[in-house]
Amino acid sequence: MASLVEVFIFSAIMGLSIYLSLPLVMSKTIRRDRTILLNAVAVGILVFLIGDVFSDVSSNLYNGSLYGYGTSPSLDLTFTASLVLGFLLLLMLGERSRGGLSPTRLSLLIALGIGFQNLTEGLVFGSLGSIIGITGITLVVLLGFTLQNATEGFPIASPFIAKTEQKSLILVVPLLLIGGLPTILGAVVGYYYNFTAFDTFFDGLAIGGILYVILPIIKTLFRETNTSRTVYLGVFLGFILGFAVNLL
Repeated sequence: MASLVEVFIFSAIMGLSIYLSLPLVMSKTIRRDRTILLNAVAVGILVFLIGDVFSDVSSNLYNGSLYGYGTSPSLDLTFTASLVLGFLLLLMLGERSRGGLSPTRLSLLIALGIGFQNLTEGLVFGSLGSIIGITGITLVVLLGFTLQNATEGFPIASPFIAKTEQKSLILVVPLLLIGGLPTILGAVVGYYYNFTAFDTFFDGLAIGGILYVILPIIKTLFRETNTSRTVYLGVFLGFILGFAVNLL
């Protein structure tokens, strides 16, 4: 069994690895065509995260309780309710923006969606640390989550990539913290308290939130470019990037 201090330190490494993308997103020399491509890559990463989170929660939902095909009604209800809540929560926040979503508000919504997802990762890591300690399995999970979190800073900052005059460290750094800090919070909570319904609820929040934030980014991408080829390629590359990182 690992100590709470050990879990906190390692979860901080996981959560704060989101800042590894900061030099790229703060660059002020990226050309417009590359900006569109990088934003599309961010969408691909978000699409992968939806699949990644659902793959985790599906084992709880489809538990084979009825001759191998049954589900858990209580967990199904929990997941559905949290999925709707995650989507509608960000929808209501987004609808409050008159004249469309500003880069700051869109970035905040993306950070919240990713933050929900990182909270579930922290819960998993904290639970492993409390049960088996910092062993080989826990370190593999640590490495995988750290690499994945390193790619997640990019979607959060993507609304600012083309807005050179609007992005600044004072603005971007707190937004990345919103996405990364829940990893640490989840690890501390998971160290003491973790059960299936709890994980299922936050998995639903994560999927609902990420599903919402994908839509305005795609809308903006197709409005800013005359060719859809760049967008298609970027989304595909982003998905492959998320998949490749998750394999490590």
